[in-house]
Amino acid sequence: MSDETRWLSAEEQRSWRALVMGMTLLNDRLDADLRRHFDLSLAEYEVLVRLSENDGSLRMAQLADAMAHSRSRVTHTITRMERAGLVERATSCEDGRGVVATMTAHGRALLERSAHVHVTGVREYLVDLASAEDFAALGRVFDAVSDHLISCNPALEMRTPRP
Repeated sequence: MSDETRWLSAEEQRSWRALVMGMTLLNDRLDADLRRHFDLSLAEYEVLVRLSENDGSLRMAQLADAMAHSRSRVTHTITRMERAGLVERATSCEDGRGVVATMTAHGRALLERSAHVHVTGVREYLVDLASAEDFAALGRVFDAVSDHLISCNPALEMRTPRP
């Protein structure tokens, strides 16, 4: 490792701070919208989305990897959601070793009702504020960030699905 730090320029620092502040505020607002209308957190919404994209069920380990969350964090989220009747857990039918989370009919209905609020927020708070070119560039930048961070950790590369 080099002894010399490549400090951010004033413009880079301004952009970095804007990114950190914007992501914090965006996630907080999207979470608040879902909580206010549906008593659902952004993390719980994301679980429902990931399950719906996989025929309603996923192994817990795959769910954690898909969300880039720790397995313990996903376990706590699923426990809350199970209490609310949104998901169920069962031992995997395939090999009997893994645990599978499955969205209930109540969870699917909540996802269908809440999707409009979430997507409207994403559009209002982010997509519509950027030009199509800037939004596409943002996607390319974060694809590069994801690719780089996954390649730095080979264990993640095998576990993390790419959209």
